Amino acid sequence: MTGALMTESAALQPDDVRIIRAVQIAPRASFAAIAAALGLTEGAVNRRYRRLRADGVLRVAGVVNPGALGQSRWLVRLRCRPGSVAAIADALARRDDVNWVSLGAAGCEITCATQSRTREQREDLLGRRLPRTAAVIDINAFAMLRQFLGGRGHYWTALEGTLSPQEEAALGGGEPPFTEAPVVAREPLRLTPEDERMLAALAADGRASLVDLATAAGLTPGRVARRLDTLIRQRAVHLDVEIAAAALGYHARANLWLRVHPSAVKSAGRALAQEPGIAFVAAVSGPWNLHAVAHCRDLDELFEFTTDRIGSLAGLQSMEVSPVLKLVKQAGTRLVDDRLVS
Repeated sequence: MTGALMTESAALQPDDVRIIRAVQIAPRASFAAIAAALGLTEGAVNRRYRRLRADGVLRVAGVVNPGALGQSRWLVRLRCRPGSVAAIADALARRDDVNWVSLGAAGCEITCATQSRTREQREDLLGRRLPRTAAVIDINAFAMLRQFLGGRGHYWTALEGTLSPQEEAALGGGEPPFTEAPVVAREPLRLTPEDERMLAALAADGRASLVDLATAAGLTPGRVARRLDTLIRQRAVHLDVEIAAAALGYHARANLWLRVHPSAVKSAGRALAQEPGIAFVAAVSGPWNLHAVAHCRDLDELFEFTTDRIGSLAGLQSMEVSPVLKLVKQAGTRLVDDRLVS
């Protein structure tokens, strides 16, 4: 599998994929540390990383978790009138509180994820703006109840095996980047104005130096380092490593909506989180109690994956496979022609 990942795209060389994996494991590791772990020169790592970022293959960004601040997160499915979907998807993608937008169902359906920082912001979108849009035929919104994979889950286990265990250990690997957790914290955190300024800089560049973050926040580099470490441990922010899956040869994406027996939701969600083809999975409210996002190389692989791997899940009652025609935004990053755009 690793060899296929490395040769599927003519634009990417084996060392490019190794660097992508290294950044997944240690998003803020210095180029010198990555070079030492991979047996490359610091200059080579620097050049390759900057080219990957410029080409829209890789991006690191700090993403605030509204659940840690006490706000719920929602998945929304919109059925739209033909000819209107592109404009609506673009308008949604421009919103800061919508962090994922895809088109499906022959171009008449939009699936998006909201992460509103305030209740008023969420109610404005779901309760007023979308219902008043004449081109929207109907809306279905599902509250996220439990997240099994996501956040730094764009650590995406499809790249496991790209580096040796020794190389991963040198980068501080070994611990999973995401562990199952409640979506909304029972004891919400409050961000300070300094936090907000620091996190805004981190959203623009998740690898920004401590000096740059300190300048943005109006703090010293030492205080910024300690505060950032605290916010990451408290899940208020995570460093999202975004990858353009198509650059690695994954051209078939799909939203999976699963109906599982209530007693099997946890076990099925945890099993899905271990699948290399799955980039996100969460329990949700509504008629489908699990939602997942799958990445496959082509539709045939998607068929094999959903029938053989997903179809054999204990407790599965029914499943809807909704291929993604176009991914407009993922984890807060816009995409154009399957490439990430800052």
